[in-house]
Amino acid sequence: MTGPSGEWRSDGDAVMDVPRARRDGERYAVTFVCTGNICRSPMADVILRAMVAERGLGDSIQVSSSGTGGWHVGDGADPRTVTALARHGYDGAAHRAYRFDARQIGDFDLVVAMDRSHLRDLRRMARSEEDRSRILLLRDFDAAPGDEVPDPYYGGEADFEEVLGMVERSSSGLLDAIEKRIGASQN
Repeated sequence: MTGPSGEWRSDGDAVMDVPRARRDGERYAVTFVCTGNICRSPMADVILRAMVAERGLGDSIQVSSSGTGGWHVGDGADPRTVTALARHGYDGAAHRAYRFDARQIGDFDLVVAMDRSHLRDLRRMARSEEDRSRILLLRDFDAAPGDEVPDPYYGGEADFEEVLGMVERSSSGLLDAIEKRIGASQN
């Protein structure tokens, strides 16, 4: 079945597929991208890192995040992001915002966009069809129906909680797909 981003999506209990690693023997590199890298993408970065550690996959998967804009470069995550993460047992205090650099797109096995505007921007930056095929929407991995991860920046605590729930579900599905991919490549 095709997902909202025009890519493949899981049906029922099947795990959505992700692209193969670009380089054998290296960690599978995933980066999350939102607008300013202070709300959604740091949330996904922190959550997926925790899930990777919990599954003992730290030697196999590398996680990072960035923003399409540079306004917050060097800043910590939005305090409401850090608070929402902490309420769920995650530590987002060390995050520092970074701007996505199109020249580095080839360094990642998977570039995960938070919404359709990021997806469009990132696909425009890609220099090849192969690079474009490695750019997906996070919600494509969510077991619950949905399209994008909404920006909670102009909302309140409830908005950050809702986004965190989406990111947790989607990150779990994403990690299942990556684990399946890296497991298959090691066999």
